[in-house]
Amino acid sequence: MKYFFSFCFAMFSILITAQQAKSKPNILIIMLDDAGLDMSAYGSSYVKTPSFDAVAKEGVLFTKAYTPNAKCAPSRASFLTGRNSWQLDAAANHFIYFPSKFKTFPEVLKDNGYVTGHTGKGWSPGIAITATGEERNLVGEAFDTQKLKSPTTEIAVNDYSGNFKDFLNKVPKGKSWNFWVGFNEPHRPYEYQSGVNKGGKKLEMIKEVPKYYPDSIAVRHDLLDYAMELEYADSHVAKILDELNRTKELENTIIIYTSDHGMPFPRVKGNQYENSNHVPMAIMWEGKILNPNRSVDDYISFVDIAPTLLEVAGIDWKSSGMYPTPGKSLMNLFETKKSGNIDSSRNFVLVGKERHDHGRPNDEGYPIRGIHKDNMLFLRNYETDRWPACNPETGYLNVDKGPTKSLLINLRRAGVNTDYWMMSFGKRPAVELYDIAKDPYCLTNLATDSNYKKKLTEMEDFMVQKLTAQGDLRMQGFGHLYEQFPFTQYQNYYENYMNGTIGNLKWVDPNDYEPIYIDKNGHNLEPVIRKKTSLQNE
Repeated sequence: MKYFFSFCFAMFSILITAQQAKSKPNILIIMLDDAGLDMSAYGSSYVKTPSFDAVAKEGVLFTKAYTPNAKCAPSRASFLTGRNSWQLDAAANHFIYFPSKFKTFPEVLKDNGYVTGHTGKGWSPGIAITATGEERNLVGEAFDTQKLKSPTTEIAVNDYSGNFKDFLNKVPKGKSWNFWVGFNEPHRPYEYQSGVNKGGKKLEMIKEVPKYYPDSIAVRHDLLDYAMELEYADSHVAKILDELNRTKELENTIIIYTSDHGMPFPRVKGNQYENSNHVPMAIMWEGKILNPNRSVDDYISFVDIAPTLLEVAGIDWKSSGMYPTPGKSLMNLFETKKSGNIDSSRNFVLVGKERHDHGRPNDEGYPIRGIHKDNMLFLRNYETDRWPACNPETGYLNVDKGPTKSLLINLRRAGVNTDYWMMSFGKRPAVELYDIAKDPYCLTNLATDSNYKKKLTEMEDFMVQKLTAQGDLRMQGFGHLYEQFPFTQYQNYYENYMNGTIGNLKWVDPNDYEPIYIDKNGHNLEPVIRKKTSLQNE
């Protein structure tokens, strides 16, 4: 009899533990790759995203969500760790070895009983290993076996929704889970004119071409090709939501639908302007977000996500093993019925960058720090003698290849127009200040306007105060240390390219490599002398 009662007690304990585990909500992250604020929920005329709009309608639409760093790897690092990129050592950069000391929220969730997994792109590009050299997956086990036929020559064959279904089928009954859907779309390259030829788009659907590009047929096609890839990703989200409904998991799942940064076009991705860091974000959580179908206008940052999710899962940050975060949980925004500006303390976000892609001498970066506050954007460029998009002679490697990029380059080469080239590739002043409400494209620099002198000083002082408190090495005079962390590949690319020991890199059109050195005003100087090579593109 004693053994019978012991057995019953054990089974009861197991049942209670399972119920407690399941009482914790599931967590679904939907991460687009290079999608700007072009969802129909934000009023886009040429992109239709019914799934994103549905998440916003059933939850909250954030109108001022920002990533600290508008490049894939450092942006995702901030999202996963709750720390700004300048607080992440090597992970401030692109193509690096992720520091083993920084835990991610999926790793903490797994430590606390969650089943974790992902499909598609997680944290990337770079290499993540443990302190003892084992492979480390920052977002959980990969589920990528399901494939399908791509509608274009460039859209990934990953069956995102099918792989999510595979994951759900492998989650033990009663266990809470965390899954990351990492779309490769709308990352470049695109099949040219696929938006019109296969996506049912029309050139006139675009009401306004961004003012840092000429309004040309090539640019409009480029934007519509981007739109088609974005809509393709959103169609998979519809299937994922259907699967959650079918399995009755939707009610107990918090869904965060966002993108790592703005679109992969010149002056956007890889920069720190308004359209670079401003990301789409909708969050739904049935029954837990009060008064759904509302918008929040407070500034929020990617560093707020990890503390939110640990609170959602009932995990104490201090005992999680994660480094301290400057982020703040969004729970107070879920637990109110208010719209608009809700939390007066959420009145700014910090942005910045160190080293992104290759293509400058000595593997140098282009350090920037900035702050969004009061609908203004202040930026400090620390190395103004360097090229923001990487050197012209190595193809402006911080900008992915595409028709818009090549057009701006060729307009300068032909002597037709240098202005567009200057906005995307030219050297910049040390200080920039923009009125985002009046000038969302950041075209009019107010830093030299005497009317804004006080505002400029206030914003920089406030920014420096916050960055100093966060331990930013650049505020301490040691910013060069961020550039000492090695690339995982193509190290010393500039020198090796000029010496002829390596060829063109695959994400840049070979024709975008400038054959002539260029001065800061966009004028041609002497021809580029490079050692002859028979190497093909890398």
